[in-house]
Amino acid sequence: MLSENIAMLRNLKGYSQEEVAEKIGISRQAYAKWEKGETIPDVDRCQKLADLYGTTIDALLKSAGKVGKTALSPGPKGKHIFGTVKVNDRGQIVLPKAARELFDIKKEDALVVLGDETEGIALIKAEVFEEKLNQILGCSKIQAGE
Repeated sequence: MLSENIAMLRNLKGYSQEEVAEKIGISRQAYAKWEKGETIPDVDRCQKLADLYGTTIDALLKSAGKVGKTALSPGPKGKHIFGTVKVNDRGQIVLPKAARELFDIKKEDALVVLGDETEGIALIKAEVFEEKLNQILGCSKIQAGE
């Protein structure tokens, strides 16, 4: 997984193996061995790779999964792709456990479903949405002189 992830991230960033090696202070040959899976970097080098690619060590080491047959790259810090879900015949989905845990979503929590006709659907906890909305409306009232 590490080898595939660093190769994908390097290509996404448009770096050559030599450029990455130079940025993290190793030889191109050492980096090439990491991408081939022949050797693995130590923790310090993993952190340098994670910083260079704007992700986390954890994301570098895990499979980011697939959407259909397309492999995903590790996400940027704070961004997540939890995988795919299927919609049942009643239009329901089950949120992945990792997503529920990360966002502390429990049974009976209210979620606001947001949509953009070109980008898709997003979910946000109702209390977070309401808080953000009140912040925006509060700012609008102040700006309007109320």
